[in-house]
Amino acid sequence: MFIDEARIRIKAGDGGNGAMAFRREKFVPRGGPSGGDGGHGGDILMQSSLSHNTLVHFRFNPEHKSERGGHGLGSNMSGATGEPLVLKVPVGTLLYDDDTGDLIHDFARPNDQLVIARGGRGGRGNQHFATSTHQAPREHELGRPGEARNYRLELRLLADAGLVGFPNVGKSTLISRLSAARPKIANYEFTTLEPNLGVVQIGDAPFERSFTVADIPGLIAGAHLGAGLGVQFLKHIERTSVLVHLIDVSDASGRPDPVDDYNVITTELKAFDPALAAKPTILVAAKADVANPDKLKKLTAFAKKKKLPLFIISAVSGEGIEKLKYALADAVETHRIIDTTEPPPAHPTKHKPAYPPPAPSAKTRKR
Repeated sequence: MFIDEARIRIKAGDGGNGAMAFRREKFVPRGGPSGGDGGHGGDILMQSSLSHNTLVHFRFNPEHKSERGGHGLGSNMSGATGEPLVLKVPVGTLLYDDDTGDLIHDFARPNDQLVIARGGRGGRGNQHFATSTHQAPREHELGRPGEARNYRLELRLLADAGLVGFPNVGKSTLISRLSAARPKIANYEFTTLEPNLGVVQIGDAPFERSFTVADIPGLIAGAHLGAGLGVQFLKHIERTSVLVHLIDVSDASGRPDPVDDYNVITTELKAFDPALAAKPTILVAAKADVANPDKLKKLTAFAKKKKLPLFIISAVSGEGIEKLKYALADAVETHRIIDTTEPPPAHPTKHKPAYPPPAPSAKTRKR
């Protein structure tokens, strides 16, 4: 099951209460206060992982809590710190604040980690309130509550090239020939109901090259208004470097004009996001083994006029597949966006409580 959106509610652990205690040992008549501090509540962290490819584990389990801190004890013993909770998400997940709609973080790389809710600070025991004039304090602090947040998760696949076109033009067949992906293939429209991702490898070591290709469910006229599968999956090609636009040049589609097919899909991409239509595009004339010569001639003239690279292929017979594969690799290398930022730390940073320590007289409790 491919789930690319989810809403979650999280609650970091509360801090433990500080203790009120006095030393009552033999031969220590004036032992003084010995109440320990409460432990800090556990943080909640989110980490991108290559082991996950959907958000299904959040769709049916939307609430997450970390461990609270232990209460302080006598003999100046502090409570245990709550264990942090790490939530794993697929690479390419966007984290939004569900209350404000603000983008919090983009998990664009593996092992990217972020604290999304901090645990509460533990309360101080009565040992901290002893002074020269107040040697038997009965004041101690309660633990602070951990942060509670509502988040929205949105997954956008990270692929170098995206296959677009009308339904049943051969996108799934093409990705199965380019890579090891095995999507459902059938002779009817909307066979693909969810994006498929494949890794393409060309050449031999040490000159081996690889890139990823995403197969997007077919688009139709009015998709940006919700027709067909609508724009449900178009977000998955927003990160691609190159678009591969497949046009059916056979008579099986029932659409007489291949140029009109190109213009319809381009219009839908532009209506969803103008940046999509502006991406570098490779035009592919699919089903060349049963091509209509008039359609192929018209599409060739159109590609020459628009200065678009055109490849004539047949995913069934294998015609033109290798040539397209190498052209795609060159286009991806030319237009791929390189991330130059420093890699994130692989481990959680040192615990920082959700609230700063208050002044000694703030919010104390007497017994």
